Amino acid sequence: MTLDWTAPSVERPDGSLTAPERELLQGYLNFYRTTLLFKCAGLTASQLAERPSPPSNLSLLGLIRHLTKVERIWFRIHFLDDPADPVFPLELGKDADFELIDAADAQAAYDGLIEEWKLSDEAAAGRSLDDRFTFNGTESTLRMIYIHLIGEYARHCGHADLLREQLDGTTGA
Repeated sequence: MTLDWTAPSVERPDGSLTAPERELLQGYLNFYRTTLLFKCAGLTASQLAERPSPPSNLSLLGLIRHLTKVERIWFRIHFLDDPADPVFPLELGKDADFELIDAADAQAAYDGLIEEWKLSDEAAAGRSLDDRFTFNGTESTLRMIYIHLIGEYARHCGHADLLREQLDGTTGA
């Protein structure tokens, strides 16, 4: 991987505001997924890895890595009970996604997030929002995963707004 790689432009999908619940939830999740990448578009690997708000460990690359981890944990590991390996070995600590940043890995991390989206969508395909799984001894549903992930992405897109503005002055949704 190279440090001169630049995050590509992305198009955010339009979604219905009146669709059935499943389509609405998927639409909002896809909107926020692509909004994160929209915030990264045009930045180099080095810029994505930069932490412009010390002492915070947040970077756009860290957010990409974190959301890859979150997608895998919820859709594959918890919902499917898939023995998929964690994105980061547990012995690296819970914040490895933010702390162990290397700009040389930016393109692979970016591509990995997009691949994880596909795997997440496959995990949920054809399943009911009411399908249940057990998380920490408590029953939960696929619906909760969608709601949780939408909130997770929305919160981190807010972080991405601030990081991007600090990096190059770019603002906007």
